[in-house]
Amino acid sequence: MNKYDIIIIGAGPAGLTAAVYACRAGKSVLILEGGAPGGQISTSHRVDNFPATPGISGMEFSAKLQDQAESFGAEVEYDNAVSVTQDGEDKIVTTGMGGKFACRALIIACGLVHRTLGVEGEEALVGSGVSYCAVCDGGFFRGSEVAVVGGGNTALEDAEYLSNICSKVYLIHRRDSFRGETAAVEALKAKDNVVFVLDSVVSKIYGVMRLEGISVKNVKTGEESRLEIAGLFPAVGQIPQSDPFKGLIETDDAGYIKAGEDCLTNVPGVFAAGDCRTKSLRQLVTAASDGAVAATAAAAYCDR
Repeated sequence: MNKYDIIIIGAGPAGLTAAVYACRAGKSVLILEGGAPGGQISTSHRVDNFPATPGISGMEFSAKLQDQAESFGAEVEYDNAVSVTQDGEDKIVTTGMGGKFACRALIIACGLVHRTLGVEGEEALVGSGVSYCAVCDGGFFRGSEVAVVGGGNTALEDAEYLSNICSKVYLIHRRDSFRGETAAVEALKAKDNVVFVLDSVVSKIYGVMRLEGISVKNVKTGEESRLEIAGLFPAVGQIPQSDPFKGLIETDDAGYIKAGEDCLTNVPGVFAAGDCRTKSLRQLVTAASDGAVAATAAAAYCDR
């Protein structure tokens, strides 16, 4: 069983940034990634909100960050972490392909996945009009008509944000009332460019190279209509990928790992970075910040 100073679970921006900092601190580093490096940002057509890199594609950003981490000595193993146990002060990570790796310090940067609508055309147009982050991608639709789907606070906040930069925002919700805060709903009702589409669901998404429109079905009448929009922002929930670690560390009711801005969990030597931890802002720049903080703390733990 190979042993490293630090194992990082997840090769998104948080995990890769952590690898850069940990390697530069002189630590041996293994990154475990079950999918494609870069995480969700790799599907973004264009990244304009990360300092000094306007216009870079998410895929290019991810590749550059991975190359940087590997240039400093980080190893990457393409395998899922399925469980973590402790052996004294060592953490033992077991993978889906049967691998076992030991480390002194563990950084969990497993990220999250957005719940999808599960309708025809959605997957093909992610990054080409369909986005799960209004703050990240809303600027690309300035002056255009867009739609937000959902009934919670995230959907309401997304609609509020987009209403300030887009010509019209359709807010689509399958019920006739919202789960989000009443004050936020009333603020949206006061806006001339926000249109409520209630008791309705998105039934189909149209477009070849880019989003062209959606079909909306009223769940009570069965009537369908089409909206010609440039951007679609589903906000129907997020799922932290923290299940393999719930027996080891504390999580909140939604599955987010309990860790503050210091990235410390309740277990010594185990750190959480990026979208998987409890935090108020989940953005590319905050993921990178978490990676730096977690790696610095993990290196200090190894040196104690």
